[in-house]
Amino acid sequence: MDQTAAGPVEGAIDRSADAALRAPAGFGERRFGSVNWLGLWTLYLKEVRRFLKVAFQTVIAPVISTLLFLFVFMQAFGEDRAPIDGVPYIAFLAPGLIMMAILANAFANSSSSLIISKVQGSIVDLLTPPVSPSEVAVAFVAGAATRGLLVGVVTAVTSAAFMATTPSPMGVAHPAAVAYFGVSAALMFAMLGVIGGIWAEKFDQLAAITNFIITPLTFLSGTFYAISSLPPAFVAFSRFNPVFYLIDGMRFGFTGRAETDILVGAGAAFSVNVILAFICYRLLKSGWRLKS
Repeated sequence: MDQTAAGPVEGAIDRSADAALRAPAGFGERRFGSVNWLGLWTLYLKEVRRFLKVAFQTVIAPVISTLLFLFVFMQAFGEDRAPIDGVPYIAFLAPGLIMMAILANAFANSSSSLIISKVQGSIVDLLTPPVSPSEVAVAFVAGAATRGLLVGVVTAVTSAAFMATTPSPMGVAHPAAVAYFGVSAALMFAMLGVIGGIWAEKFDQLAAITNFIITPLTFLSGTFYAISSLPPAFVAFSRFNPVFYLIDGMRFGFTGRAETDILVGAGAAFSVNVILAFICYRLLKSGWRLKS
């Protein structure tokens, strides 16, 4: 009798279990596997389209600024400035200016996107979809790096056209080095922009990061001069500045000359990017200053 009574009960339990397995996932559960490629791609496109809508401000304006730098320095020094390590000064200067354009625009894109979302209160649109912290980080960094690299390419092309009219035309000695250090720089400052955008709660704080950290790092990194011409204490300081290795690597790619071992610079850029990637992921995962 016990076995007969237990049979219908066990059958009901089995049917309930089968129905639960066939039921759709609950609200808020991920249904995309290990990576939500659609969400990642959508967020990336949103970041790219955001700066392309104002391309004159985000792409054309930085190019004009770089050309003005080249024109002013050319008029100020002309051909009177002695070559640096056998490289004409204008040819020495151009790679640094191209790198500065990449850095500034990569940082501006990710940092401004996050701070605007926080100030406007639309950050909830980023936190509620089924997109993981790593996917958010990849989308924001990739979008900002795209802007930085786009500005860098346009700046390089226009600078080359401008320098073709001078006695010191632009050349490319090592394209692989140009690509590696350009991408590394775009990723590095895109991740710095994510960190800055998360930390800042208002535009004044973000401006402080730009004025007191980003600008000194870029201007004191050998953009306009060779660090070998500095006093020993400043040379030592420059070697702790990761931007120096980015600019030195970019200059090596264009001119074939570098102030330090190019492999050391490549390793330094890679190491800094790994550290920044971990910090970005932890900040986004914790929701610090995003969920409060």
